[in-house]
Amino acid sequence: MPLAYISDYSWEAIVPIPQDDGGENPLAPIAYQDDYKTATGYLRAVMSVEEVSDRALQLTSDLIFMNPAHYSVWAYRARLLFALKKDLEQELIWIEEVGQRFPKNYQIWNHREMIVDKYDNPIRELPFIEVMLELDSKNYHVWSYRQWLVRRFDLWITELPYTDRMIENDVRNNSAWNHRFFTVFGKGVDIAQSEINDEIDYAKRAILKAPQNASAWNYLLGVLKRAQRPLSEIEEFCNDLAAVTTTAQSLNVDIDRLASTRALEVLADIYAGRREVEKAAQAWTLLAEKYDPIRENYWKFKNRRQVSVSWLQPK
Repeated sequence: MPLAYISDYSWEAIVPIPQDDGGENPLAPIAYQDDYKTATGYLRAVMSVEEVSDRALQLTSDLIFMNPAHYSVWAYRARLLFALKKDLEQELIWIEEVGQRFPKNYQIWNHREMIVDKYDNPIRELPFIEVMLELDSKNYHVWSYRQWLVRRFDLWITELPYTDRMIENDVRNNSAWNHRFFTVFGKGVDIAQSEINDEIDYAKRAILKAPQNASAWNYLLGVLKRAQRPLSEIEEFCNDLAAVTTTAQSLNVDIDRLASTRALEVLADIYAGRREVEKAAQAWTLLAEKYDPIRENYWKFKNRRQVSVSWLQPK
């Protein structure tokens, strides 16, 4: 079956340039399919003379459906679209078809960013992004594109409610938590303390749903750090989840009530920050020997480091 660009346009004047895999007898030639070898031969020929034409544009379309990771084809296509003054909305519709067929391909999103930036209208974007995130709610490339879009068109107002919904659907969706952090802190303006409090409470509620969920814990710790607020602010919260009781020099963990070893990790850092060396050491030892032995060497390292640092600090 002839390819569309061969049957629809005249190519007699174009001599395809074959792939050079390393001379006449390459060591490991790539076994391209015949259609792909033909198409890339014509691509190299038209790119070598910087041809700007409808047939070249059709050629890029054929090649992208054969190999959507071919970066040079995307770059050439963008130049052709702008030079030929093509309808950019039609290009966006075409990209939607490509995107749903190849959802993990990042070149699609780089190309769409260029087209939307030139088109200067985001009306199609959020609905399309929602479709793509329904296919894969953790698709890094889609979330990255969404962040660009929000900044480019000042769409901040939509984002907290959207992350609410995505996190409600999957509290372990690290991409949604990352986007929430971007939404709260990415505007480059001062954040009211009341808003910080709301985010701390939001993260705590999510942790109570899934106490071992790293995404919510990372978000909570990230908010505290960004707001320059002390870890000790969540000490009581961590005590409850780790089922910890303490005396002046030691701690006790009620194994029957322990809900989160993540909470115990945070408590260890709180103790270390207050130079309560014995309690921090006990927490890290429990993590190393009982609750998180996979990372035993890491917890022992933290313990050794704490001891060495404590010797250098003034009493």
